[in-house]
Amino acid sequence: MLFHVTMEVQLPPGMPPAQADALKLEEKALAQRLQEEGSWRHLWRVAGRYANVSIFDVPGNEELHALLLSLPLFPYMRIEVTPLCRHPSSTRAGDL
Repeated sequence: MLFHVTMEVQLPPGMPPAQADALKLEEKALAQRLQEEGSWRHLWRVAGRYANVSIFDVPGNEELHALLLSLPLFPYMRIEVTPLCRHPSSTRAGDL
């Protein structure tokens, strides 16, 4: 099942830089692993914001929820999720 997910990170202003840097490194490593495994299909930065737009490919809502909860920056994110389904006019047969 595909999901369009927008994530905006809002780190607390008083967070020590070393803690923020460590969280960002953990987040990057996990995001790259999930992309290699295929569950995080696309990842785009939103220009001018500490935010991204992503496409996840997971079996369902519960799996997406668990994946998002596992992100090191999750406690500091505002997340919006939109489930997707194939459009009948799409010419990309592989995008189910």
